[in-house]
Amino acid sequence: MKITSIIFDMDGVLIDSESIHKMAIQKAFADFGQHLTDEQYAPSRGRPDAEIMAGLAPLFPDAPQLTVAKLLRRKNHHYEAWEHLAAPIPGAVEFVLWAKQHYKIALATSGSARNRQSAMQMLGLQESFACIVDRSGVTHPKPDPEVFLKAAAGLASPPAECLVIEDSLNGVRAAKAAGCVVIAITTSFPRAELLALAPDSVVDSFAQLSALLG
Repeated sequence: MKITSIIFDMDGVLIDSESIHKMAIQKAFADFGQHLTDEQYAPSRGRPDAEIMAGLAPLFPDAPQLTVAKLLRRKNHHYEAWEHLAAPIPGAVEFVLWAKQHYKIALATSGSARNRQSAMQMLGLQESFACIVDRSGVTHPKPDPEVFLKAAAGLASPPAECLVIEDSLNGVRAAKAAGCVVIAITTSFPRAELLALAPDSVVDSFAQLSALLG
């Protein structure tokens, strides 16, 4: 296969922020007197915040005050207070800097423009990507392929020549639907769950990914 471009997801691929997102969402519910368990939250991993809140609020029918808008405001407040606790995925920054020398590279994330800018500043990768697509630039979230199709178009690359690096189940689904080559990394989901979606490969680290690309 011919790979000319690499498209990176952000949360869970470049930055280890999933635990911060989960804590912020659970605290948003706690602000309204509701206890959201880890088990209730688990199926929402990797989904856009608005979709998460819309799916979780009905679990608390006795709390009509739990509107999506209110929950999102509280979640964003807590995430912004705690985002400094997030850390780079080991090897991610080095891999991006290497990839930039050999491929056209893009960032395609379900994160907000504000969170994306903050993460890129923390990672020191503000000027690294030739194309960036975040939540503000798409109408349909993952697993819809829109974000990856826009990133490929921004790079002027056919989707079939784009390698997508994803950590989430919906991200893998979206990249496959876009017609991209997909490598899943096991930073957020178990290998078995990722393999069930038939990505082109599954790796446990950027060191393995580097070896795979030669």
